[in-house]
Amino acid sequence: MDSTGNEIHHTVLRSGLRAVMHHRPGSVVEHCGVAVRAGSRDEHPDHYGLAHFVEHTIFKGTLRRRAWHILNRMERIGGELNAYTTKEETVIYTTYPAGHTPRSLDLIADLVENSQFPTVEIDRERLVVAEEIDTYLDIPSEGIYDDFDELIFAGTPLAHPILGSRDSIERLTTDVCRSYLTNFYTPDNMVLFYSGPEKPEKVARMAERYFSGHAEGKPRNIVGADLKEPIPASAPFDEIREIGTHQAHTILGTRISDMYSPKRYAMSLLTNILGGPGMNSQLNVALRERRGLVYTVDASTALLSDTGLFTIYYGCDAEDVERCRRIATDIIERQAEHILSARQLEDAKRQYIGQLTVASTNTEQRALNMARSTLFRGHTISPQEHLDAIRALSPSDIITAASTLIPLSRLTLI
Repeated sequence: MDSTGNEIHHTVLRSGLRAVMHHRPGSVVEHCGVAVRAGSRDEHPDHYGLAHFVEHTIFKGTLRRRAWHILNRMERIGGELNAYTTKEETVIYTTYPAGHTPRSLDLIADLVENSQFPTVEIDRERLVVAEEIDTYLDIPSEGIYDDFDELIFAGTPLAHPILGSRDSIERLTTDVCRSYLTNFYTPDNMVLFYSGPEKPEKVARMAERYFSGHAEGKPRNIVGADLKEPIPASAPFDEIREIGTHQAHTILGTRISDMYSPKRYAMSLLTNILGGPGMNSQLNVALRERRGLVYTVDASTALLSDTGLFTIYYGCDAEDVERCRRIATDIIERQAEHILSARQLEDAKRQYIGQLTVASTNTEQRALNMARSTLFRGHTISPQEHLDAIRALSPSDIITAASTLIPLSRLTLI
């Protein structure tokens, strides 16, 4: 059961495909898709950008459907077909009015089992992705995150951009895409997820029917950072790159523990205190509201299966870059040295728990979180479990989390 009393059901299909289903009686919207444990970190250096490119071109034709039929399959009933790629996963999913589960399952199964990657479509989509790469490079506030990854994960499969480069996507062919699909889009490496009013047993029976293209098998035990080369520690750095913009863009950051660490809850609360979405975050108050030094500032974490990343981003005038860094570093050092009062900690928890509670009403995001948790952990973590873990944090937990953030590396684009 989740925090709302709705049932979350896990099962394994005959093919070895794991399935997780969130039963929400009375819901008028459903979400259904597959999460694949394959992302940009799994690519050969000659084929950087392949995971994202396959995510694009998987919609361009199967043994049963042409591209137009694929795109129109869900849209004609008012639904949507979506996908995204990260460093460690690719997700293909649908959102649609309740009552069309067979249509969604049939389409998703066809895509992951029968995609053909026609050469003419590959060539056309290569132009689209190249334009996406150029657009991304034109936005320093976004591209700086790739630049920072390149430095802090240097020499590892996490260093290169998810989109790849213009040169690397030129080497992506029909055969390369088909081989990638065959190697990674396998039942033991995927999770099927569903969220909606259909009973889990019924969804499982339908899934057995549509996901029958693979031989019977068993799910691979992929909980944890298995099958990955250890990510070595990185030395702190301080780098400035001139790109000729009026505004300076800066990221301060450091490596942190992975998604399995018990410290992740304290780090998430600390991140919210420092630079969460609230206008009362410490960095926003100190840098923007009180001094007017930055146009924007935020803090965030990215947790992977074997490492994590904490970052602070701010945009300011070039002459204020160093002053902003000193202020941000001072704020973190104070968190590491001075214990929060009971009232301060309670206020921080209340705000964060409130934000998480509001976010939990987004059924699409909850379905995606459920899928990712099952893919990497083998089970789901309910919103209530998350809230309980936040409530249990002590002032010393926050001090410990803050102490791991010093020193911060810096990358500035001017």
